Parts: sequence; structure tokens; C-alpha cells
Amino acid sequence: MWWLLPCILGFIRLYLDGVKVLLYQLFNRSFTLPDLPKQNGKVAIVTGGTRGMGYEISRHLASLDMHVVIVEFMYLDLASLTSVRHFVQRYKAKGLPLHVLVNNAGVMLVPERRTEDGFELHFGLNYLGHFLLTNLLLDVLKKSGKPGKCSRIVIMSSATHYGGRLTLDDLQGRMCYSAHGAYAQSKLALLLFSYHLQDELWVRGDSVTVNAVDPGMVDTALYDNLCSPAQLAKKPFAKLLFRTPAEGASTAIYAAAASELEGIGGLYLYNGRKTESSALSHDQRLQNKLWKESYALVGLQ
Repeated sequence: MWWLLPCILGFIRLYLDGVKVLLYQLFNRSFTLPDLPKQNGKVAIVTGGTRGMGYEISRHLASLDMHVVIVEFMYLDLASLTSVRHFVQRYKAKGLPLHVLVNNAGVMLVPERRTEDGFELHFGLNYLGHFLLTNLLLDVLKKSGKPGKCSRIVIMSSATHYGGRLTLDDLQGRMCYSAHGAYAQSKLALLLFSYHLQDELWVRGDSVTVNAVDPGMVDTALYDNLCSPAQLAKKPFAKLLFRTPAEGASTAIYAAAASELEGIGGLYLYNGRKTESSALSHDQRLQNKLWKESYALVGLQ
């Protein structure tokens, strides 16, 4: 029975994190976007941009005169590494620059499933798909950025990362699958990735910044996979305690376009403010190990 313990702990940690977020949202107003500068035709890619927060991010960036590529309209399946590679090839063939990459798409609490490459779905889609996409687009981001006008990468994490654990010898959850643990692990992995990538870019002197954002608890379709008791508990409180998709998107929009964040990276932003992420997310040894393992898993040289 000992092997069930990680599953049980993952479940408990995720819901405790959720309660903390809801209490914060009960007593604190949602971040209101300041006036943002026009983007003068800059180009952005927003994954998951046709609904929910992704749609709100895309709509607002477009209103700032940014050319937004919503990747469902340029087909991309983040659960397929082949699809990610084909998308990047098609994008580069267009000869477009890339000033903003918003890694927003994701799944949450889905029953145990595998991607076409055999990865656990949360880890494969939420994390590895974005890891490969970002790395394959780095050359375009670097060319598009310059001192004083950096390109920006915005990575959607979550407060669930605080309860996340990363088991490098069982990243696919084969020993004991927990949808709650898998989701939290994918959001922790995204934070580890964002910090390590920013360090790499700073060392090379590249004009690209990377910031992670936490949208809070937002009333979107992501919660459709909650267990039945949680679904019942959510319904009466959703309108009172949950953020709307537009409110949840505001911090990502801020990270993508705010003048005061020019040249600033390596942040974890929640409700429009710099926030301290978990101690585990700052573990440089773990960052390095995950980076190397991810490179091997997606077949990068």
C-alpha cells in the first residue's frame, strides 16, 4: 500500500493549494491592467488561443496592434512532437519575426492518458510540447529582440506547483498515476524550465526575457475533469470566488506587453505582482537535470 501514498499526498496538496488561492481571491481584488503601449505590428504566438484565457490574451494583444498567431489556426498539437516540429517549420517558412511567445495551452486532471510519443499527457502536453516549441523558436526570438526591445516568453504556471514534486526516474507516473500529482508536476516543470532558460539567455547576452505567470483559479473548461464532489462544491462558488477568463489572462498580458518589464526576466508573477515561487522551483541542480532529461526526451541535440 505504500505506493499509494504519493497519489494521496498529491491529491491533498493540490486541493490545499486551491483553498489557499480561493481565500486570497476572496479578500483581494483581481489585478487591473494598466494602460499598455501599442505594439506596432509586433508578432506573437499564443498557444491555446481560441478559448478561455488564451482567447482573452490573444484578443487583448491584438487590440494593442500586435499580429497574433493563434496556433489552432496554424495547426499545432502540443501532444505530438512531430506536430510541434511541423508547426515551427511552417512558421519559419513564413519569414515572420517573433516578439512574444505565450505558452498558455494545457490540460488539467485528465484520466491517465499518453501522448502519441508515449508521454503522460500532463507532462507531455503542458510541459514537453512547450519545451520543444520554445527551443525550436529560440533562434527567431533572438533575432527579433534587441537591447531595449527584448523578445518575451511568457509561461503559464500555477499555484499547484507549490505542491508539485518532480521524480526524475518516474516522470511519466508509471509507478503510481495521480492526475493531481501529474498536473502539479507539469506546472513545477514549467517553472524550473523558465528559470533555467532565462539563466541560459542571460549568460549568452541574448535579448530575450522569460517570465512565468500564475493566473489564479479561473472559471474555464480546465475544471471539467474535477472529481464529482469537487464539481458540486465548485458550482455555487465559481462566480463568487473564481476569476473570469479575462481576469485570469491579465497577468500574462501584462508580462507580454508592459513597458516596466522591459529587459526583466526570471520572475514568477501572480495577480500582477512579483511573487516568490516554491523553494524547489529554484533548485538549480534540479533545473539542470530536468533540462538535460527534457532535451533527450524530445530528441534535441
